[in-house]
Amino acid sequence: MDFDNLFSVAGKTVVITGGSRGIGEMMAAGFLKAGAKVIISSRKAAACEEAVERLKAYGDDVGAIPSDMSTMDGVNHLASELAKVTDKVDVLINNAGAAWGAPIDEFPEMGWDKVMDVNVKGVFFMTQKLLPMLRAAGTAEDPARVINIGSIDGLRTPKMLTPSYSASKAAVHHLTRVLSAHLIGDNITVNAIAPGPFPTYMLSTGVGFGGKTEGDDVDWGAIGAQNPAGRVGAPSDAAGVAIFLSSKAGSYVVGQTIALDGGIVATC
Repeated sequence: MDFDNLFSVAGKTVVITGGSRGIGEMMAAGFLKAGAKVIISSRKAAACEEAVERLKAYGDDVGAIPSDMSTMDGVNHLASELAKVTDKVDVLINNAGAAWGAPIDEFPEMGWDKVMDVNVKGVFFMTQKLLPMLRAAGTAEDPARVINIGSIDGLRTPKMLTPSYSASKAAVHHLTRVLSAHLIGDNITVNAIAPGPFPTYMLSTGVGFGGKTEGDDVDWGAIGAQNPAGRVGAPSDAAGVAIFLSSKAGSYVVGQTIALDGGIVATC
């Protein structure tokens, strides 16, 4: 029995889309602290540069490639730029996401297409374009990992009216199962994490904090009080599950969607 380095991700190359803020940045910080090499991506170059500077507090082996996951040009750009700096990717975290809220009678086509393009199309084609580097990294004992970030809104009906977001995240969860069935033979595992409330820009806009994640008028305690766990998620929660799935401890987990929500789905 070998239990050495059970949760180690040291030396692994980790690519995180949407890694300049929110859950993506939380995961990036955790992987850096654990000794991994991390490459983040998001649409805006300035946001990437600022995130890299913040992330250097957790480890020096971090870089950024600005790319837009809502377009094939952006997906291809990230894949081609990655190929210039690495020949393998041990972990791909498809975290880039978008949301749109509006009454059903007024919901615009743009709000449907934008969300589906980022949340579903981007996840599939980013995985597709990185398959050569994922295959190069994976072995039977230590597969390459794809981790798709879904949402509990794809597991249950949310209070906020965001139909394209909920549908897209449910699609991500099933896409995860489909990809896992076809890629495990290539020594690539595919799993999903379905987060609940975390102190992020996206949730802040939905609960009336105007996108701010801290300040006198930002009360995450009030949001957490509605959760069975009595709090919102912490960076260690997001990083912990991602590191588990990327380590020896998670190498036999295939095609699963893990609710990371403090008990909301289990008790609703």
